Amino acid sequence: MTPPDRIAELLDATAAAFASGTLVRLKLGGYHGPEPELKGIEVKKIATKTGEKYSFTSKYKTRDTIKNYEEPEALMLLRAGLASEFRSAQLATTDFDMMFERNGEKLRLKRTEVSGREAPPIEHNRAKNRPLTETGKPWLVALGISGKNGQVRHDAQDKFRQINKMVEIFAPLIAALKAERPLIVDMGAGKGYLDFALYDYLATVVKRPVRIVGVEMRAPLVDDGNATARASGFSGLSFQAGTIMDFDATGADAVVALHACDTATDDAIFQGIRAGAALIAVAPCCHKQIRRQMEAGQADLRLEPLLRHGIFLERQAEMATDTLRALLLELHGYRTRVFEFVSDAHTPKNNLIVAEKDGRAGRDREAVLNQIAEIKTMFGIGQHYLEGLLAQ
Repeated sequence: MTPPDRIAELLDATAAAFASGTLVRLKLGGYHGPEPELKGIEVKKIATKTGEKYSFTSKYKTRDTIKNYEEPEALMLLRAGLASEFRSAQLATTDFDMMFERNGEKLRLKRTEVSGREAPPIEHNRAKNRPLTETGKPWLVALGISGKNGQVRHDAQDKFRQINKMVEIFAPLIAALKAERPLIVDMGAGKGYLDFALYDYLATVVKRPVRIVGVEMRAPLVDDGNATARASGFSGLSFQAGTIMDFDATGADAVVALHACDTATDDAIFQGIRAGAALIAVAPCCHKQIRRQMEAGQADLRLEPLLRHGIFLERQAEMATDTLRALLLELHGYRTRVFEFVSDAHTPKNNLIVAEKDGRAGRDREAVLNQIAEIKTMFGIGQHYLEGLLAQ
């Protein structure tokens, strides 16, 4: 008689709960695979612009990473993980719980009925409750998001959704800062979309007093930003002309940078670390510095198929660059998370690195230094630009 496939039973129950909207969460624990700092994975259902997906949050010792998958790939990854790397799993639905345990070749699955539990909302439902509801404000008109009639322009709908998503992510991070009136510095502010939206939301909805300074090297944008801030009555919002490295970030509680090109992202991270900012958040753009080194250096020969084609080389350069950034932040006392912060339908540069000052992070310096060295050797990297800045 063929023994029951307990992993298949668990995954069938997960897929059924996903389809019926009764999935609460699936947690994988007891990890004993090749990633020494991975503690576990939590899976939930989310709705994206391209459909409903399984969202995997991988929880590491000092950072979290989030990746979304279509159902076939998600179930394949779960089956592989449960077969070899995770010793336990807990499935929670609105109707029942399932506990999975693997002890060598012996697999156990226990089901317990529950009642009175509700499934959590998915992103699609939350998106309808946008942080920014008044569309006729002067700054929205000045930035070209809304027309003179106070309605969001048809060609700016995506931008307005993106701004709302940024506020949804950044506002709780800013609101959690301990400073009575935190100073937020936006490096490479551009037109100041994030700055105006954040200031408006924090000041009028959250009632959280803040100071926001947008640093931008293009003087006309600085002048326009300051004029719009005055017209909007935003006394705590200002823009200053200059480069990221020339700006004195002393006293900054948070340093952010959205799509600062290539090493400008590293300049912003360095300024945040040097200032001792409680929060550093960057959305990197371009990864030329590391890509050039990978092209010229000698990577591990086993990576040759991954680096042979230009598009794959670009993606590996992006991964290596941002992984090293996260590790260097951990080395300096920050707990990091890396996740997609807007849909790739809006921009392919949609990864966000969030680093929060944490006294527990960075204690095992030797282990982090070894990880940095191993990655550099693997990809043929001489030195990450941020390393050089931090070594000064």
